[in-house]
Amino acid sequence: MTTSTEIRAEVVEGKVEIYYSPADYLMLEEGAEFKSEYQDGKIIPMTGGTPNHNQIALNLSGTLNFATKGQPYRVFINDLRLWIPSKRVYTYPDVMLVAGKLEFAEGRKDTITNAVMVAEVLSESTADYDRGGKFKLFRSIPSFREYVLIDQYEMHVEQFVKTDDNKWVLSEYDGADAVLKLSCVEFEMRLGDIYDRVDFESESEE
Repeated sequence: MTTSTEIRAEVVEGKVEIYYSPADYLMLEEGAEFKSEYQDGKIIPMTGGTPNHNQIALNLSGTLNFATKGQPYRVFINDLRLWIPSKRVYTYPDVMLVAGKLEFAEGRKDTITNAVMVAEVLSESTADYDRGGKFKLFRSIPSFREYVLIDQYEMHVEQFVKTDDNKWVLSEYDGADAVLKLSCVEFEMRLGDIYDRVDFESESEE
């Protein structure tokens, strides 16, 4: 990871695009009021989360954290940054699971590199990216083995698991009685509990 600063401008299709080095991004992020992601030179502001989005992430992370107590796992929510060096991307997953010792980005104590599982709560503005481009980015992480996508507008969960022969298998879950079972750690949770205190009607009215 480079530590030099470099801000450059390029004209792309008639528009001026500003590109930042990873060091520039980190410096700006430290003083920023709101978090942003970094994608190979571009700084992308993160949209604010809804109450349902926050509740779902809290329900999953809290239960997973309690279930792995005393085991060599760490659970993090979206305040901890993930660095994907091969793609030059900094991102803030909604929920992350790390197995074993934390591996930090060079020179950082607030950015890790070795997530084994990531869960994202889908928003209308990010759902396509989370399923496509972001999933591709996560797959470049050597430790990464499981991806969980949680719909915030209905009880529906998608789970992608990496097999021993490096294939990704999709499982889908619907309804309160369905049970999500993680592959990378011994853990299961009813969708009814994942969506506990989530009010679908309140957000459909907005």
